[in-house]
Amino acid sequence: AMPLPQALFRSRRFSPTSLRRRTAGVFGLLMCCSFSTIPSSRALQIAIISGSTRTSGPPNPILGPRVVSFIATALGKRGHGVAVVDPIEFPLLEKPHFCYAKSQAPPLLEDTYEVLHQADAYVCVTPEYNHAPSPALINLLNHFGSSTFSFKPSAIVSYSAGQWGGTRAAIGLRPILSELGCLPVSAMIHIAKAQDVLKEDGVPRDEQDWENYCHRCFAQLEWWGDAARVHRSKVDPFEKSPAFRRDPSQRDAPQN
Repeated sequence: AMPLPQALFRSRRFSPTSLRRRTAGVFGLLMCCSFSTIPSSRALQIAIISGSTRTSGPPNPILGPRVVSFIATALGKRGHGVAVVDPIEFPLLEKPHFCYAKSQAPPLLEDTYEVLHQADAYVCVTPEYNHAPSPALINLLNHFGSSTFSFKPSAIVSYSAGQWGGTRAAIGLRPILSELGCLPVSAMIHIAKAQDVLKEDGVPRDEQDWENYCHRCFAQLEWWGDAARVHRSKVDPFEKSPAFRRDPSQRDAPQN
């Protein structure tokens, strides 16, 4: 059997309803290499971190699964391996992954860490709650240290049922991802009135227009993801910028 991260990034049949499957919290998605727009040697392993835990309304319909389905399928069409991390499994933070002894973390934390650690890039998909990113998404991110994400790029996708497309949530997420070391690319994807834009299966009603709109964000993620992966294979980024592992005082400026 393949190790967990590689297995999850392989091709699998995907539907929005599988987002609510309460198993390990992570699972693989469709990868449509026949429609690839990039060489296979530059294909990335991309972790999509979902921000929605809602299962019922009002308002209805619940939009998170169809947005994640759209993004996952769009990345698959470009030739990438995709895995989704679902925050519904994560309790409020009590003890993060990095506080456990090696290999002693609970299975959910350990499995999710492996997927996040192996990923070449991240896409965070967030609704907007009170002008802010999803608390479930932030809670999930806070379970892992910045060394899990560092020296890789990220992209932000936001959505809403209204006219703004979650833009305020997207802006609020940028400093969080920057602090984690997975710097967000400049282009973002905002889906306003997602219930009208996307059908229940996550397919856009104007598919070509939305693929064109997303291309700029995805192209930036691909450029940085490929460049960072190549450079990490040559230079260990933690050699000169080691992870802080003792206590927060390691960040402090000199006192004298």
